[in-house]
Amino acid sequence: MIRVAMLSYWHVHAWDYTKEVQQHPDTEVVAVWDEQPARGEEAAAKLGVPFIANLDELLARADIDGVVVDTPTNEHHRIIIKAAKAGKHIFTEKVLALTTQEADEIIAAVEQAGVKLIVSLPRLNHGYTTAIERIVRDGLLGQVTQVRTRLSHNGATADWLPAHFYNKEQCGGGALIDLGCHPMYLARLFLGMPVQVQAAYGYVTGKEVEDNAVAVLTTADGGIGIVEAGFINAHSPFTIEVHGTEGSLLYGTPDDRIVYRSNKTGDLAWAEAEKEADHISAFQQWIQHIQNDTIGEANIQMARELTMLMEASNRSVAGSRAVRIDELS
Repeated sequence: MIRVAMLSYWHVHAWDYTKEVQQHPDTEVVAVWDEQPARGEEAAAKLGVPFIANLDELLARADIDGVVVDTPTNEHHRIIIKAAKAGKHIFTEKVLALTTQEADEIIAAVEQAGVKLIVSLPRLNHGYTTAIERIVRDGLLGQVTQVRTRLSHNGATADWLPAHFYNKEQCGGGALIDLGCHPMYLARLFLGMPVQVQAAYGYVTGKEVEDNAVAVLTTADGGIGIVEAGFINAHSPFTIEVHGTEGSLLYGTPDDRIVYRSNKTGDLAWAEAEKEADHISAFQQWIQHIQNDTIGEANIQMARELTMLMEASNRSVAGSRAVRIDELS
């Protein structure tokens, strides 16, 4: 049995990950720590496990094998490195860190300690993603020239997001770094790694962080990615578009269907592609890596690149300019 400590209930998905630990046959929650003791004590009482107020004391315990880190994002660097040095495996919510330097220091600490790290990037595991990957990989769209990905909800206008999600210091941003992570890593997946990012943020509800955002990614071979996110839209569908020299593909416009048209198939009409089976969740992958002593190299690389793209977007807005990725590494 892999014994897991929950580190903070700051993030809105912390209880979702708690349920994953509880439901997996090989894991159990054995302790809770939280930077807000009252919140941590309440969570621990619900779970029937001890609340340990001192993080160093928790990490020193031999009866804890791994941790789920759902702290404020600006604490990831400090806490994940502490956990790695203590020999604990780490599962965490995106983003891995607020800067590329911090992400690299986390990855180095994890590698040195020999522990297993996985970052939750859930839409990489969905069947529509793997089906679109296959269509792109098979060349049915030709050279990919443009990708548009969009994810938006009404958390700010309907006032259901927790107030601390608008705290710029803790979050490192708003709609793009939170919700926009998903369309960002999908755009990178289908388009390739860009060489330049230029972003624009809007502040419709007057929060400290952006609630409306677009980032434009440019690749070395002229491809363009358009990543959109917002906290201010009531009925905006999750959308993926992939366009290339030989065809185009649409998903979520607004139906949960993949349709494409390709010169290479000879069809005059749009065809529907079947979604593939979902992969196991990021949490389940983490457990497999612990059990099999393997490394989630692709996940860690994508998490690092996601941090780079978010840092580049924030720098772009701060400086009102395009930011080259090679400025960050």
